[in-house]
Amino acid sequence: MMNRLLTGAGLLLVLMLGCSHRLVAQDDLLSLLGEEETTDYATASFKTNRVINMHSLENTHSGVLDFKINHRFGMLNQGAYDLFGLDNASIRLGLDYGVTRNLQIGVGRSTFQKMVDGYAKYRILHQSTGKRNMPITLTAVAGMYVNTLKWADPDRENYFSSRLSYTFQALIGRKFNDWITVQLAPTLIHRNLVGTFAEENDVYGIGIGVRQRITRRVTLNAEYMYLLPDQVREGIMNSFSIGADIETGGHVFQLHLTNSTGMAEPAAFTETTGDWLDGGIHFGFNISRVFTIVKPKI
Repeated sequence: MMNRLLTGAGLLLVLMLGCSHRLVAQDDLLSLLGEEETTDYATASFKTNRVINMHSLENTHSGVLDFKINHRFGMLNQGAYDLFGLDNASIRLGLDYGVTRNLQIGVGRSTFQKMVDGYAKYRILHQSTGKRNMPITLTAVAGMYVNTLKWADPDRENYFSSRLSYTFQALIGRKFNDWITVQLAPTLIHRNLVGTFAEENDVYGIGIGVRQRITRRVTLNAEYMYLLPDQVREGIMNSFSIGADIETGGHVFQLHLTNSTGMAEPAAFTETTGDWLDGGIHFGFNISRVFTIVKPKI
């Protein structure tokens, strides 16, 4: 009898040890799965993939097409005859597409210099917390631009390459909380042709973008584009813009004031002539409307 009890106790102990081992293994597996699930990526750093003129930390979602209408009136200091700039306008139409979660491409056409632009934007690092703890988002942007205005002197020998300019940017930023996001954008702009020998073909600057949340659907945005001195012609100003983003379902409306006429990076960085202190300010708006082209796989 005692032997049977000892045998039964031994079998029960072995069974309990086996079950315990399996439960521990299951807990370890669930723990691992749980850690994967607690990796949270920062979202909605900005309402759209633009701050105002320059690119923001945000990418268009994979399979989504973002149609943009950028509209900018004339300068306020044009006076009552031109209805303080409302009689004039500069427009850019653009398409941005999310190829993958981290890759975005786009094209656009502006009335300013009749400029055609194309770019690629790739997110290298994505701010996150949890198992993957990344304090910042880092994105690289490369763009090419073609000035399609008629040649000033069609009788001389003109080269297509003279129409081209390029932009290379690194967007480095952080969404500190639900209320504020800050980004820096070290920028190199190369222009194949410049107006005078005093101007540089390679122009270096840095952009600063800030987003302040007001409500769930409204934010205040500001950006400043600083150029290092002695690179461009006299009369060029640093671009400064401030505005409000309003989200309404599938649309985002960006209302803003800016001293930049052009909306592509080379124009905003190197062709801004408006002076805020002299009323050289444009009122404008951007409209962003997204369409799902490829539905995400479930």
